[in-house]
Amino acid sequence: MQDDTVISEDANKDAENDAEVAAELAGVPDSLTESGDDEAALQDRIASLEAQLAEAKQDMLYARADTQNVRRRLEKDAQDARAYAATGFARDILSVSDNITRALQAIPEDVRGDEKWKGLVVGLEATGREIANVFGKHGITRIASVGLPLDPNQHQAMIEIPSEDAEPGTIVQEMQAGFMIKDRLLRPALVAVAKKPD
Repeated sequence: MQDDTVISEDANKDAENDAEVAAELAGVPDSLTESGDDEAALQDRIASLEAQLAEAKQDMLYARADTQNVRRRLEKDAQDARAYAATGFARDILSVSDNITRALQAIPEDVRGDEKWKGLVVGLEATGREIANVFGKHGITRIASVGLPLDPNQHQAMIEIPSEDAEPGTIVQEMQAGFMIKDRLLRPALVAVAKKPD
């Protein structure tokens, strides 16, 4: 009696296995199951599908990397736009600052002490200080030049002056002040550079 139970269980298992194999073969074309090249054709088809899958994965990875690069570039451009938004305006205001500085330098000492002109002098000085404060708030700084070696990234040499006191290539005079906006050059300093006397 027990042997009959074991045989019926084995028969049920065989029937289940046959059903699974039939279900797997249901998706395979009849031409493949009937021909003698079944195994080779299936292996070729699997290899082809695996190659397509690998290519699709590679394309997806490239697309993801490209998207990340575009996002980083856009974030950097947005940061630069915020940091350097005032560049054009700052360049225009530099000429105003230059004119105020020249006006203050042109006032003779006897006029500075004259009570009649005191209001004008004080007003020009206050305006110059206010422009310097505004520049400071926006990261605009003056480039140091006199007494330093010429730096082509910040200075533009206009003339050479023979000098025994300064090393050749040292800036001895500033003709126009240069400015940086954060870490970028806004305007180079126009300078005179020392050279060996003839």
